[in-house]
Amino acid sequence: MDLHKVERVYTSYAGVYDKIFGKVFHEGRESAIRNLNVQPNERILEVGVGTGIALPMYPRHCEIIAIDFSEGMLEIARKRTAEHQMSHVTLHRMDAGAMEFEDSTFDTVVAAYVVTAVPDYRKVVSEMIRVCRPGGRIIMLNHFSNENKMVAAVEKVISPLTKHLGWRTDLSLDNVLDGTELHVARKQNVNPLRFWALVECVNCKNGHSITHKKGAVYANGTTVYTPSALGAGATNEEALA
Repeated sequence: MDLHKVERVYTSYAGVYDKIFGKVFHEGRESAIRNLNVQPNERILEVGVGTGIALPMYPRHCEIIAIDFSEGMLEIARKRTAEHQMSHVTLHRMDAGAMEFEDSTFDTVVAAYVVTAVPDYRKVVSEMIRVCRPGGRIIMLNHFSNENKMVAAVEKVISPLTKHLGWRTDLSLDNVLDGTELHVARKQNVNPLRFWALVECVNCKNGHSITHKKGAVYANGTTVYTPSALGAGATNEEALA
């Protein structure tokens, strides 16, 4: 996928995105933000903000910086922030694979339906890690390829077709996390048919290390990973804050 092609596709979606995808993806967005437990003055980066449909869900005691590469999407997001008088939100047109922020700028980074819709997910994930502080949180809400081999095979076949629509279906969570300094703290299946995953990661860069082992697995698809070893200077509270 070419970045400018993706921009054209999503700009063409801008006027109808909320009506077509808003209700389908609402549960996932709501779950992601509800479980953040946002602290006063917390700095949050939303990558791929789109039309800003999730912005009113955040509490107003935090600072939100939101980026997107689609000018059409951002135009609607600007109208939404003005309508809801969200003075705590700042919008920027920016390439998620080459962000203009300094290292460790944000406490939390949220990327909803992003990593499978960009030309190079490795660059985007690397940038999210860079701009997030050590011990901060990176939240990914996305469809990842199914663990069932038969379903995954179908997803791989149809992925070249879905790329023309602006996303791919053959990317696994393991591939996204491979070689990174992210450790999964929680994973929950969300949205209709539970084909999407809400994944909360701890940013363990710069020696802020913690490893997790799979803990409880609940009927609603939530998998909780509990700390099994803490790195030097890290505590449970720091790692999972």
